[in-house]
Amino acid sequence: MWPTGIKCTVAFTFDLDAESVWISGNPTNADKPGVLSQGRYAIRVAVPLILELLERNEIPSTFFIIGKVAEEHPETVRAIADRGHELAAHGYTHTPPTDQTPEEEEESIVRTLSILNGYGSKVVGYRSPSWEFSRHTLELLEKHQFAYSSNMMDDIRPYLHPGTSIVELPIHWLLDDAPHFWFAKDTWNKKISAISEVREIWGAEFEGIYELGGLFILTMHPQIIGRPSRLKMLEEFMTSMRSYTGVWFATCADIAEQVKEHLS
Repeated sequence: MWPTGIKCTVAFTFDLDAESVWISGNPTNADKPGVLSQGRYAIRVAVPLILELLERNEIPSTFFIIGKVAEEHPETVRAIADRGHELAAHGYTHTPPTDQTPEEEEESIVRTLSILNGYGSKVVGYRSPSWEFSRHTLELLEKHQFAYSSNMMDDIRPYLHPGTSIVELPIHWLLDDAPHFWFAKDTWNKKISAISEVREIWGAEFEGIYELGGLFILTMHPQIIGRPSRLKMLEEFMTSMRSYTGVWFATCADIAEQVKEHLS
C-alpha cells in the first residue's frame, strides 16, 4: 500500500474551527467574548506557532478548515496555503451533517469548496464536524469530486468506501487532542490531561500502528494543541518518529492518491 521502503505513514492534521465550534454548539455564545476568546487564540497565537513548528521539522500537513472561519480569517488561511500545506473542507459551520437537511449539507459543502478553492489548489479532502456522516454524505462527496474522507474509526489502514471512489483515511478519538485536553466549564468535572500522559498514549499507539504497517493520523485543533507546553511535546514526538525506519510524513491528499493507485 505504501511507497517502496515505507513501513508506516503519518499525517499531522489540524481542524481549524476557531470561534465556530463554540457558536455552532450554542448560538448564545456569539455574545460571549470570553468564551470566543478560546477560538481566537487559534488565529492569533496557535496557527503561527504551528506553522513555524511544521517548517522547522519539514513536515507537510493538512488543515481541515471551516468555511466561515476562512471567510473571517483569510490571512490565516493564506499563510497556511503559502507554506505549502493542504487545505481541506470541514463544513461551512461546525454543524454536523446529521443536524442538517440534505439540502443544507450540500450547501455547506459547496460553499466551503467555493471559499477554499480560491486559495489556488483544488480541495479534495473532507472531514465533517464531529466526524458525523448523514445518509447522504458519501453521495455528496462523490458528486462534488472529493478524493477522500477522514472520518471513520473502523480500521488502521486506508480503504475505499464500497461502491465509491472515496478513499477513507481512518482516525480515532485516541489520537485526537480534544478528548485529552478539552475543558468545558459547564460541568467542571473534566480533567485536563498532563502532556506526559498524552505523549505516552500517542507514542504507544504509534508504535502499535508502526508494527502493523498502518496509518497514524493525529487530529489536532490549534486552540487546543497550540499551547506552548503541548507544542513542545508535539515537536519532541515528531523527532522521536523520525528515529523509526520507513516512516512517511505526508498530507492526506498525497496519502489518498497513493492508496487509490494501490487499490485500483
